[in-house]
Amino acid sequence: MNRTRAVETPNPTSQPVATAASAPAARKAPDCWNKIGVHGDNSCTELSKHSHCRNCPVYSAAGAELLNRELPAQYRQDWTEHFSREKTRAVPGKLSAVIFRIGLEWLALPTRAFQEVAEYRAIHTLPHRRNGLVLGLINFRGELLVCVSLSRLLGLERESIREKPCKVYDRLVIAEWHGTLLTFPVHEVHGVHRYNPEDVQESPATVAMACTTFTRGILNWKDKKVGCLDEESLFSTLNRSLS
Repeated sequence: MNRTRAVETPNPTSQPVATAASAPAARKAPDCWNKIGVHGDNSCTELSKHSHCRNCPVYSAAGAELLNRELPAQYRQDWTEHFSREKTRAVPGKLSAVIFRIGLEWLALPTRAFQEVAEYRAIHTLPHRRNGLVLGLINFRGELLVCVSLSRLLGLERESIREKPCKVYDRLVIAEWHGTLLTFPVHEVHGVHRYNPEDVQESPATVAMACTTFTRGILNWKDKKVGCLDEESLFSTLNRSLS
């Protein structure tokens, strides 16, 4: 006796199973706090009870609904690809220098030569020292320090007079070299910059300034040419000017 298995036919009136494509859009969470709450017109009658919207159960329920919402279709794949990418880390430079500006020129000296950068203060001139490299004395924390003119030594005064730059900040640099403290005024101090020895290029022969004698090379920084000063030659000349 052959038995015929009954085949169930789908009921056209039954509700279909929701899929990712056919699922209805998620219900938009209420945002009454932006309308009648603390970020709105404060007309909500519950404010007197809860003091703030974050204490209201409607606000808490909306936050829980936001955290428990379904993940987007590409969420896991996008983050998987993000964390699977090869990480490239920039190797910090082996050398460090402080970049500063005198007039129109950006210059750099090794960080070890800098002791402190202070606000500009009054310089007390010395007799018979008006045209030399020594500008005078400054009182720095109760100690008298010699202030020298780096712009005169590098021949930058004429360029400043011909085309005076915008004055951003006036700073006074306190430098130490072989136990001798010196100060010199600058127009602006950027800060510490790290670089590698191969980043320093030779000074071009067309550079029309006297600081080429004290420059070891040129460093490219933020689309600017920074003259890397030779600290040994620079401070030796400044120390001789004190005698």
